[in-house]
Amino acid sequence: MGSRLLPFCLVLAALLAQAGGLGGAALYLGLLAVPVAAAAAFVAISDVLDERPALIRASTSSLALLFVVVSSAVRENAARGAGVPALATSALVGALIVYAVPVVIWVLEPYALPRARASARLSTTP
Repeated sequence: MGSRLLPFCLVLAALLAQAGGLGGAALYLGLLAVPVAAAAAFVAISDVLDERPALIRASTSSLALLFVVVSSAVRENAARGAGVPALATSALVGALIVYAVPVVIWVLEPYALPRARASARLSTTP
C-alpha cells in the first residue's frame, strides 16, 4: 500500500510556504509533490486492479493528483513578480481536502460487528 502521508505533507508544506511569502519554495514543493502524488495514485489504482478494496483511495488519490498538477501548472505560468493566482491556492486546498476524505469516511463509519462473531453469539444463546 502506498503512503498518502508524504504527498499530503508536501502539499501542506507548499501551502504553508505560500502563506509565509516564500513563493519559490512553494513552487518547488508543489513540483516535488507531483511525482509523489502520482506514485500514491498509481499504487492505489493497482490495488483496485488487483481487486483489493481501495476504490475510494484510488479515486481520491487521482483527484488530488489532478489538483496538484493544476496548482503547479498555474503557479509556474504566472507572471514573475505578480501575486499567486487564486486557482493555485484553491487547487492546493482542494488537494488537502481530497486527501482527507478517506480519513473522514473512516472516522464516521459506524462500527460493524463481524458476521462470524454475530452468528457465534446467536448460536450460544440458551
